[in-house]
Amino acid sequence: MAKRTRKVGICGKFGTRYGASLRKMIKKFEESQHARYVCPFCGKNSIKRKAVGIWRCRGCGKNIAGGAWELTTPAALTIKATVHRLKKVKVGAGKGKDNK
Repeated sequence: MAKRTRKVGICGKFGTRYGASLRKMIKKFEESQHARYVCPFCGKNSIKRKAVGIWRCRGCGKNIAGGAWELTTPAALTIKATVHRLKKVKVGAGKGKDNK
């Protein structure tokens, strides 16, 4: 089968409508929402989007709440890193004290 689109990819369905900039934004969102992601539980590359914000691993069958278009959002990654850092600080402070 011949390749139908050269640059536009998944946004070829829109044709020449809506403008190039909007089609490029939509292309980024649609490619990320249809992509497969690595499952944090079983390690397989088998997580797919089931509905808006609901992701399902086909390997282990777990449902994960995530972003609308991506499994993890930038805000979620920031919060995860902050919580991890605060836990590390808390554990480090507990070891420094004399426990009598």
